[in-house]
Amino acid sequence: MGEDVQSLAKRRGFIWQSAEIYGALAGFYDYGAMGATLKRRWEDVWLDFFLDLNDNYHLIDSTTILPEASLKASGHLDSFTDPLVECNKCGSAFRADQLIENETGESAEGLSLEEMDGKLTELGLRCLKCKGGFDSARTFNMMFPVQVGTKGGDVAYLRPETAQGAYLNFKRHFEIMRRKLPLGLAIIGKAYRNEIAPRQGVYRMRELIQAELQIFMDPETFGAQLELDEMKGKEIMVQLVGSRGRSNAEPVLCEILIDAHGLPPFFVYHMYKIQEFYLEEVGIPGDKFRFFEKSEKERAFYNLLHFDIEVELSTLGGFRELAGIHYRGDYDLSRHQKHSKEKMEVSVDGKRLVPHVLELSFGVDRNVWALLDIHFSDERTGILRLPPRLAPYTFAVFPLMKKDDLVSIAKELHYMLKCRFSTLYDASGSIGKRYARMDEIGTPFCVTVDYDGLEDGTVTVRDRDSTDQKRVKKDDLDRIAFGLASGTISFKDL
Repeated sequence: MGEDVQSLAKRRGFIWQSAEIYGALAGFYDYGAMGATLKRRWEDVWLDFFLDLNDNYHLIDSTTILPEASLKASGHLDSFTDPLVECNKCGSAFRADQLIENETGESAEGLSLEEMDGKLTELGLRCLKCKGGFDSARTFNMMFPVQVGTKGGDVAYLRPETAQGAYLNFKRHFEIMRRKLPLGLAIIGKAYRNEIAPRQGVYRMRELIQAELQIFMDPETFGAQLELDEMKGKEIMVQLVGSRGRSNAEPVLCEILIDAHGLPPFFVYHMYKIQEFYLEEVGIPGDKFRFFEKSEKERAFYNLLHFDIEVELSTLGGFRELAGIHYRGDYDLSRHQKHSKEKMEVSVDGKRLVPHVLELSFGVDRNVWALLDIHFSDERTGILRLPPRLAPYTFAVFPLMKKDDLVSIAKELHYMLKCRFSTLYDASGSIGKRYARMDEIGTPFCVTVDYDGLEDGTVTVRDRDSTDQKRVKKDDLDRIAFGLASGTISFKDL
């Protein structure tokens, strides 16, 4: 299936390696017309869903180049590293933890460099290219340095994550937004990581897109500001630290996560909302979704709580991380306060505090690939069963043949639908091949103008998933289209 999805992604204009005509460059990918639109659809759904959680959550945009001092304060200059091993024969570089994980199927995140060296020896692992041995593991900083200005200028780096833009802009936005908590700052944009050996396509990239929401809050009052009743009696698919070794997560009541496992109510509430986003907005099947808790040894030292959000992807051989929810305490603002000498302490309702941060972090590229993986079916010539809101085109309009009377009506309907929906007009090739093309790029509904319609004022609407066709009045098409696109009308009920 992996090869089928990859072939579809290239053939139908979703995504492929950058600079193909020069042999490509590992870790860099370009989006074609269908992929760029699908990515934008996902981003729009993400923004609509998460910014709607609170009136004080806002989208901002920040620079992709950061001064060295800010990344020294954040810890990236010293700690944004991966364990590197190099072949002592051919010089090829690998991530030590990935070599171990690929061999054992178990996480190696918590191992020291010395423990990784021992594990590589114990497992008898050799260079994947020439079977040579490995030098000792060492840390490798993944940031891309850049020179700003002339004659050396200032040292800066391409940002390794979008989060720092929210932290550096917090104080100004707090003042602008009338000094209220919680304050959420969302950023969707590029980040850059000089991965040692990027593999598995878009899963590990050197230039990537993140969608992150940094929520600045008072942990003592945040829960009372949320609609916690929403999650009463609801279950979350979660694999806790104590249940490792099982292949699947288990449904756990939100109340149990709070009362028995000690998770803060505000943290569980956002887990519940993230699950709702994936299952209801993006269409991920419940049995392919889980939260995976990171142990104290595995998570970043500044995270008080850390759960990966994972989806089972057949193209990548199992559950893979697409996002994460992290409770970072006051680490970020306290560090910038210390290094910049600018106070990050604020006063809310007579209480002074350095706000804590709850981070919702999503890899956009990984999520776009997950849409292709989850919604692909090899039926017929291949189908992408994308939800209407995510599909690059919601409707396609065809004249049955290239005849003037059919074409004029089809173009009229195309322009009408295009005013409200993403709509494609196509008159090339047989009607069967046009349907097949739309199936492959995920278009849910096709509208065809035929000769019967010239007589009785009707058109044919075709459903992608069932291939059923129903005849409707042309004058009702605008209303029906809105219902189909929004989900308020079911195709089978037409």
